[in-house]
Amino acid sequence: MSGMGIPTAYPIERFRQGKGPVLDVRSPGEFSKGHWPGAINLPLFTDEQRASIGTAYKQQGRRQAIQLGLKATGPKLDRLAEAMHQITNDLNEGEQQSSQDLRLYCWRGGMRSASMAWLADLIDLKPLLLEGGYKAYRNWVLKQFELPWPIRLLGGRTGTGKTDLLKALAEKGVAVVDLEGLAHHRGSSFGGLGQPPQPSSEHYENRLAEGLQSCKANAAKEIWLEAESSLVGCCRLPRGLFQQMQTAPVLEICRSLEERIAQLVDVYSENGIEPLKEATLRISRRLGPQRTRQALEALDLEQWDQACLAMLDYYDRCYDHELARTPERQSVDISGLQAMQAAERLFEQGLIKP
Repeated sequence: MSGMGIPTAYPIERFRQGKGPVLDVRSPGEFSKGHWPGAINLPLFTDEQRASIGTAYKQQGRRQAIQLGLKATGPKLDRLAEAMHQITNDLNEGEQQSSQDLRLYCWRGGMRSASMAWLADLIDLKPLLLEGGYKAYRNWVLKQFELPWPIRLLGGRTGTGKTDLLKALAEKGVAVVDLEGLAHHRGSSFGGLGQPPQPSSEHYENRLAEGLQSCKANAAKEIWLEAESSLVGCCRLPRGLFQQMQTAPVLEICRSLEERIAQLVDVYSENGIEPLKEATLRISRRLGPQRTRQALEALDLEQWDQACLAMLDYYDRCYDHELARTPERQSVDISGLQAMQAAERLFEQGLIKP
């Protein structure tokens, strides 16, 4: 593209190969629902402006919608141009190259991204447009879950430290997709305590697809996930991926009851009594009145270990029920080992391939 020329749009694989920052020029509301992970939101229109322009297009036609769009964007072109320059300059500070591609997308690769690309070109940046926009990206995301992946699952009862072990394995170069970390949730009634707000299920899918793609780019022979139900808090695992997880081999880790309780106390006690009581009450019907009362009384007395003990039987029964459906399973006892020590043990026993 040169000067005032027509911007060129690139298919998603070519777009992904670009080296510059990704700018999402949709409205803040569209962006919050879901976006390319790592993208920066630089909206051409506010949510209100987008709604009014859309209404004008439907009721008065394309010309009136364009006029309304020009009226909305004209006063802020200088700010948008400065923002694009600042974004590329921030990136170039840590790069050897003197310039980077600036990758842009809107909903369908239409006028919003084309307009921003024109402005970027006008100020001597090198914009790349995504053909088909975010809609094309979402199609790419959903296709990822229909592909076959070399999935292996790490299982274990609550408190065995599966998340810590996965992090240790990742540090040693194992391909890991952290289902709970990407969802900002640990997967139980207590799983959201102390966590950032959860992404939408749509954006969760985007993050998962990028995680899988990163493993593929590194030619991973195995991709390790934590054994989960179909819901991680409010985030739903994509159907295609979950179906593959249901038939994947499981490596079950075991720890002593004392270690599990200590792990749970360490993770959850800092959240305070009231949030813990609220989470306990959410599962009171499944705990039963006696265990619920025991757990609540223990929490009031800050007897964290007793509160854990009152609830662990329920969680263990749930886990054992799910594990019974597993077609292929190995178990290993890692009692007494820290996460990195346990990772090394798994390597030594050939249970995990580097």
